[in-house]
Amino acid sequence: MLGGATLSTMRKRRSPAAAALLLAAITLVAGLTVGGGASHDGGGHRATTAAGGGAQGYRLVDADGGVRTFSDAATLGDAGVGGLPSPVVAAAGTPSGEGYWMATASGVVLRAGDAPFRGSTSGIALNEPVVGMAAHPSGDGYWLVARDGGVFSHGAPFYGSTGNLTLNEPIVSMAASPRRGYWFVAADGGVFAFGGTPFRGSTGDRRLNEPVVGMAAHPSGDGYWLVARDGGVFSFGAARFQGSAGGIALNQPIVGMATTATGDGYWLVARDGGVFAYGDATFRGSTGGSSSPVHTTAVVVASPPASSATSIGPSDDEGS
Repeated sequence: MLGGATLSTMRKRRSPAAAALLLAAITLVAGLTVGGGASHDGGGHRATTAAGGGAQGYRLVDADGGVRTFSDAATLGDAGVGGLPSPVVAAAGTPSGEGYWMATASGVVLRAGDAPFRGSTSGIALNEPVVGMAAHPSGDGYWLVARDGGVFSHGAPFYGSTGNLTLNEPIVSMAASPRRGYWFVAADGGVFAFGGTPFRGSTGDRRLNEPVVGMAAHPSGDGYWLVARDGGVFSFGAARFQGSAGGIALNQPIVGMATTATGDGYWLVARDGGVFAYGDATFRGSTGGSSSPVHTTAVVVASPPASSATSIGPSDDEGS
């Protein structure tokens, strides 16, 4: 059953076409000891960072499901699955840090490590493609959000959606509250809060230089950041502004962001896999400047792995 396949069951050599469609999804890994200073991405850009962040690692996920680790995190396997009906567009990590899910535009869900398969939309005729994914704080389920704001809950409570509304701009990203509920954001920066998550503001009433492409939740659940295509960062509630790439001539546009475990820093990722670190986030490497373009659409947060070796095996929910 493709909707619940584990990464290892679909591993194959990547084709050049698949390698050219890269998706970078950052998985933050807490508990690493790092220093501060200046950081560079692969494209030669610089961002200032500070010491003491705690969560200082990430993974980049290709559109074909391949995973690149830039940290001391356990390697869960480079899937490079190929053969998918649509590219991977979103990812979310488990609280243990020993697993993650990936979702394709058609709603196929892949799992690795201790991430349980709880369902997918692969058998549903969607009105619009899936664009975002968020993990339930328990690690036992997840949500998918489509471009029209339709939300699909799998092992997690449904709190609401905009699937029946006429939106000014399409939904582009989603973030889960560590308490209860979730937010998602449209390309104009309009924010929609569900399940008791607080609405702390939006850019829906502003004229932006470039559209919003991603969001990340503050660990307190009382705020969030939005990031625009040009690297501009907008902070709301408990989320504090730590810097942006809005004044940098980027090689490729920004496509996503993720926050550190402390909430005192964040990473921005460009389409070519270039990584920009701010606040207590530390740069650990990137694919910026590579010949294969990267297309990031989702950012996920996870805790440190408890062990250095994790197997990728069949899911109990997976069919033959």
